[in-house]
Amino acid sequence: MATNRKKNTISFFNSHLISVVSISLVLFLLGLILIIGFLGNELSRYVKENITMSVILTEDLSDINIRKIRDNLESQPYVKSTEYISKEQASLEMQRELGENPETFLGFNPFHASIEVKLKSEYAHPDSIPVIEKRISSRANVADVVYRKDMMQMVNQNIRRVSIVLLALFAVLIAISFVLINNTIRLLIYSKRFLIYTMRLVGATPAFIQRPFIRHNIISGLIAGVIAIIMLTGSLYYVRREFFGFEEVLNRDTLWLIFGIVLVTGMFLSVVAAYFAVNRYLRMARGKLYYI
Repeated sequence: MATNRKKNTISFFNSHLISVVSISLVLFLLGLILIIGFLGNELSRYVKENITMSVILTEDLSDINIRKIRDNLESQPYVKSTEYISKEQASLEMQRELGENPETFLGFNPFHASIEVKLKSEYAHPDSIPVIEKRISSRANVADVVYRKDMMQMVNQNIRRVSIVLLALFAVLIAISFVLINNTIRLLIYSKRFLIYTMRLVGATPAFIQRPFIRHNIISGLIAGVIAIIMLTGSLYYVRREFFGFEEVLNRDTLWLIFGIVLVTGMFLSVVAAYFAVNRYLRMARGKLYYI
């Protein structure tokens, strides 16, 4: 008798352990997709906000006029930051790239002073940029506005494609996650089908029968979520060591949000799967319990 009880306990523990591990692996994959999605979003914002527009200034402007133009630009809602580049700085930068000073063979400095403007990500869009370019070009003491139109279009097109792929992948993974978690929990509850039938015979209400299974699966989903978060944290720790500047793209607040989604998803899917699995056996006739 004691031996049978011990075997049953070991079997019960093993089945629950397999269930928790299976759910945690599914949640880990779900967390990875979320991280890639948020990472892609933050990366697109980072790339957009580091594409510059060069505002070429007219010749012989005083420091006061340059300061006024820069302050005016920084006050605009679409501007993230500005940087003033003098003629001398522009010449030095070109000298570093070419390895030779352009003034030595031209006899004069061919560059103009400019203000490098970085736009906020929500305005770095092919529809918005021409409007911004027109507004800046119409200002006094602005000779021209130069930026890489082809690069801006390419960045936005690639971001759109990646977003669609990630969204589709996330939807598919959610569906797969529910199916896997549902099957895992159904197998776990399968061993309790005769107990459910017995409880129903003695007059227990469906809510009373469901309650312990749902409570247990909330705990299982929570444990699986914690395991998945630990696995994700370990993976991110490795990535941070390998890739410099990773923290700038994926910040701590975003990570806490992802961890929260993983935890809640684990509990929610476990509860929903348990509810449907128990209901299946509640509606099943006794004769069918032997043939499933």
